[in-house]
Amino acid sequence: MTGGTNAVLVLEDGRIFRGEAYGARGQGLGEAVFTTGMTGYQETLTDPSYHRQIVVQTAPQIGNTGWNDEDDESAKIQVAGYVVRDPSRTPSNWRSRRSLGDALVEQGVVGVAGIDTRALVRHLRERGAMRSGVFSGDALAPDDELVARVLGSPPMEGADLYGAVTTREPYVVPAAGEKRFTVAAIDVGIKSNTPRMMAARGIETHVLPAGSSIEQIEALGVDGVFLSNGPGDPATADGPVALTREVLERRIPLFGICFGNQILARALGRGTYKLRYGHRGINIPVVEHATGRVAITSQNHGFAVEGEAGERFDTPFGPAQITHTCPNDGCVEGLAALDVPAFSVQYHPEAAAGPHDAADLFDRFVDLMAAGGRSIETGVRS
Repeated sequence: MTGGTNAVLVLEDGRIFRGEAYGARGQGLGEAVFTTGMTGYQETLTDPSYHRQIVVQTAPQIGNTGWNDEDDESAKIQVAGYVVRDPSRTPSNWRSRRSLGDALVEQGVVGVAGIDTRALVRHLRERGAMRSGVFSGDALAPDDELVARVLGSPPMEGADLYGAVTTREPYVVPAAGEKRFTVAAIDVGIKSNTPRMMAARGIETHVLPAGSSIEQIEALGVDGVFLSNGPGDPATADGPVALTREVLERRIPLFGICFGNQILARALGRGTYKLRYGHRGINIPVVEHATGRVAITSQNHGFAVEGEAGERFDTPFGPAQITHTCPNDGCVEGLAALDVPAFSVQYHPEAAAGPHDAADLFDRFVDLMAAGGRSIETGVRS
């Protein structure tokens, strides 16, 4: 696997896990988080929402299907470091072009393998996601020095990260077949599969930088606005929040996911907070309160919206309601404005990788645009 090269994962509370170098050699600093997905490691690693995080895989065997040229969710691997128990020695899949370890080396991502990931995940569940570092090769040093490096790194609370992953220039993903709608997607960390899901529904998607103005959106003559997923603390997203308020004022149909759910919530006047260890995986249940339907969803978030199941609250744009929650912990998983055409969810309906239970949310967005924003079909009953 690695020829016995030493590597360590160091947590900010002083806990150290020792293993073998995997991927590139060097140093990676970020927030240690774990994901429970048994599959989809390529999509996870290239998801911009994981920017500046060290991802721990709970599944013991990783890399069996190698790395292909089709499943990336962005232009590069986004994680700050990678932690696995038992990496595949020989990948096997007809689409594989290289091993996962080779992909990590090519893109300079430092990893560690061979550690007890069960003990590590239990530690993070009890103590919470925390600052950490992966060290190997020339970056290795005495334990106290490595802990000091971790403690000198910035925390995730207050982290303004979406600007590091947004597109620098607008680009267009055309509709597949006949064009029915035009949507402006505000890129605060968008995944590649999201515009593809919209394209399949006849939507031409204009992916715009996070700093775009309402005038730029209006100039496109859009039928709707989409708020993407993304990394960091939503309390830092003042620009996207202000833009969202301008969209709501103009009653342009709006749909948000993940970070976009938090942006819409803050635009409506709700607060956000950091979860102890977050939701990251492809098997997380969500209850839609209007229908009682339970969807198994793909999620990746460390922050959440304040609120209770079914709660109605006042906003500058009229009443709104908490529409979805997670039965595991009561976390808010969706909300909708009742007087303006806007709704959002905390999870990933594009589900790359993951279940497809929530794919119909794109259809609801289509219905909202088809109605010209006159009504909201999100499962909410006023």
